[in-house]
Amino acid sequence: MERKAVILNSKDNVATALADLAAGEVVKMEVEKAGIAVTLVDCIPFGHKFSLSNIKMDSPIMKYGEVIGKATADIKPGQHVHVHNVASTRGRGDMGK
Repeated sequence: MERKAVILNSKDNVATALADLAAGEVVKMEVEKAGIAVTLVDCIPFGHKFSLSNIKMDSPIMKYGEVIGKATADIKPGQHVHVHNVASTRGRGDMGK
């Protein structure tokens, strides 16, 4: 089976596309030997993220097992996760103040 996306850590709530993916496509992945399948809501460009589960507004976006941002809107499984619905919390000087 060709890998179309990767989940980097079992804590992650997003996966990263390894190719351009079409809306409606079912993407099958594995994390720690457990299978997961997500039906994409949006087209996902190569290298971009999509949600693995429901993510509520103001909830953390997890990648690499670490928080990389905060949802600025509710995000459904299979939706594109990018600057239109995430505020980065990495490398910001204003977040600890």
